[in-house]
Amino acid sequence: MLIAKTRWDVKRPDENIVTHLVEQSHMDPLIAKLLVHRGVRTVEEANAFLYPLKQPFHDPFLLDGMERAIERIQRAIQHGEHILVYGDYDADGVSSTTVMVSALKEAGAIVDFYIPNRFTEGYGPNENAFRWAKEQGFSLIITVDNGIAAVKEVALANELGMDVIITDHHEVGPALPEAYEIIHPKKPGSTYPFRELAGVGVAFKVAHALLGDVPRHFLDVVAIGTIADLVSLTGENRLLVAQGLEQLRNTKRIGLRALCKQCGIEAQEINEQTVGFVIAPRMNAVGRLGEATPAVRLLMTEKEEEAQRLAKEMDDLNRERQQLVAKIAEEAAQIVNEQFPPSENKVLVIAKEGWNPGVIGIVASRLVEQFYRPTIVLSIDSEKGIAKGSARSIHGFDMFSSLSTCRDILPHFGGHPMAAGMTLSVDHIDELRQRLNALADDMLTADDFTPITPIDAVCSVSDLTLSVAEQLEKFAPFGVDNAKPLFLMENVSVETIRRIGADQSHLKAVFAQNGAAIDSVGFGFGYLCDEIAPDAKVSVVGELMVNEWNNLRKPQLMICDVAVHECQLFDIRGMRDVRPLIASLPKDKRMLIMFREGTADALGLEAYKEEIYYTASVEEASRLCLDNRYVVLLDMPTSLEIIKMLLRSSLPARIYALFYQRETHFFRTLPTRDHFKWFYAFLRKKGVFNLAKYGGELARARGWTEETVRFMAKVFLELEFITQQDGVVSLVPQPAKRDLSESPTYRFKQAQFELENLFLYSTYEQLKRCLFEMKGSQTYEETNV
Repeated sequence: MLIAKTRWDVKRPDENIVTHLVEQSHMDPLIAKLLVHRGVRTVEEANAFLYPLKQPFHDPFLLDGMERAIERIQRAIQHGEHILVYGDYDADGVSSTTVMVSALKEAGAIVDFYIPNRFTEGYGPNENAFRWAKEQGFSLIITVDNGIAAVKEVALANELGMDVIITDHHEVGPALPEAYEIIHPKKPGSTYPFRELAGVGVAFKVAHALLGDVPRHFLDVVAIGTIADLVSLTGENRLLVAQGLEQLRNTKRIGLRALCKQCGIEAQEINEQTVGFVIAPRMNAVGRLGEATPAVRLLMTEKEEEAQRLAKEMDDLNRERQQLVAKIAEEAAQIVNEQFPPSENKVLVIAKEGWNPGVIGIVASRLVEQFYRPTIVLSIDSEKGIAKGSARSIHGFDMFSSLSTCRDILPHFGGHPMAAGMTLSVDHIDELRQRLNALADDMLTADDFTPITPIDAVCSVSDLTLSVAEQLEKFAPFGVDNAKPLFLMENVSVETIRRIGADQSHLKAVFAQNGAAIDSVGFGFGYLCDEIAPDAKVSVVGELMVNEWNNLRKPQLMICDVAVHECQLFDIRGMRDVRPLIASLPKDKRMLIMFREGTADALGLEAYKEEIYYTASVEEASRLCLDNRYVVLLDMPTSLEIIKMLLRSSLPARIYALFYQRETHFFRTLPTRDHFKWFYAFLRKKGVFNLAKYGGELARARGWTEETVRFMAKVFLELEFITQQDGVVSLVPQPAKRDLSESPTYRFKQAQFELENLFLYSTYEQLKRCLFEMKGSQTYEETNV
């Protein structure tokens, strides 16, 4: 058995819709299933999904309040008012700021932007910034990617005689600011067809409405902000990112070209992963460690020298950010293990003075990956007595709604079900931890703390063809709510398996089923070479992709998880030193069984003596439960009945068969009845025979061993066919007729011969058949229904 790392959640599509799509479009049934999982119901919707570059955007005026907001902006432009774009310091905020400022400039506005400092001002509007805006002569403030929670700040702006237009996408709280207008796809009463726009998506809709046509030249920036903010890549976001990536591959922004060159990126190869793992982190790094303004400058600069300088600065800051995250993540994990162990805390709330508030969100994500608990990481400012934090959650625990129940101790917070930010008094940290853990006690079960892997389809190896792999490329861009499809192949054979990579930590395998085979690669799965028995039937979850090498294109599976649902036999007979293997097995799983005295000493297992179950009788075997254990059979059982009893009513997860034997019987002659017949005739002829003196000579003459002659003599002695004194044997006149099997020595020899034949000298297949026939035909699944 091999336990999967995650819980596999197999999606079940509506087969009627699948059948309809297949019949109407003649697409592969597997592709049809994947489309249905993504909300596709008709051929028209399938075409819209598969060809996003050809799809139109929604009318921006469908957003509630857009007409009034545009009227106010146009009036400001006509009257020469000074407009301030109030942004945010993350990649979405930087992108939003760039789009809004650029659109306003194209429309002829007098405009500047302001991005608050993460460390001194925090997220969103603040009163000091609004007072400064008034002093600088701004009469209209447009927020981007923030503002929906700024009730007090907007009230102040109104008092100061400034109008505020809020454009945001974060969760809407119980009270809305009394702004001039709010553009928000989730605003109460909104009927906009798509609710999941990122902040930059909302800014793009305003730009569209203001400029009167789709501003496609902004789409490269829109794609960066949308991908970086981890919003749903479905609906209109799919169009924005797909078309934005096309724009990005041919971007005319010299800042983006400089950043790509600095990072060694080929523009034509840019995809959503390039943005998510290379470009966006560098955009974020600026605001995490200092002022975010340089990131906006990079996106808007028209000077080559400035672009190169800013690109290098951002790349350097990202390296610094990586080192800082690694250090804080290590400290935070230590605090978890020592003070708030996951076994006692369903929600982790970790705080320390001096942690950089700009990176604690990444640290929270790292802790979720490591411990799989909803996590809040707080940076304490002891002088002010406050803590700033970032939260990340797991499936089943809505972080935003949970924090909403703690509003009385959270003066500032906002976010989404899976992520949030907050500020609170240091005095309330313990209370927040207690209250969130109490909520988790009601919401979460033990299963919730095992990550879920959503599986799109169960299929056979033959289903995963090159054609299907090529069609899957049309499902990009991948992201939230449109993850790369995962396929489950059940009960496949392992044709080949080996470790690869400089440190041998990766895996290359070929899985086969009914004559079909597929190449597979698993990064970080090298250990499976020691976890999968040669003939095991495995279930594999993975991503299907096209592997191209030497102009040859083949389907390839990227392994994500593996399980074996049957008891596995590992043949370690002949292993010289079993100690490294035992040490590698989990202590709570391993079970060492010894049948004969002295084996532990012979194998050098002094360190494991307290763990070894000495089992010399059937009765002792009956008291052991092997269920789900990794059982190491250290030596040969003294009888077949003992091992039958061990396997009678329990099923191990694995059996490691060592069967160490200090003395073997198999290859020493087990005399046949003809041997015994000849020897008896010889003794009858001699009458008296000096076995001690002439036994070796007799053995050599017959081609036997001396042990064979002594063994037959001992059997005859036990059957009372002969007497023996001082090494001299004499035949008993007219002995009673008795069978050889009546001799204890003969029975023992024959039993050991058969045991060794079964356990020591059998093939792997014969040994497995022998052991599993003792158990019967039960599998792990059958015994755990």
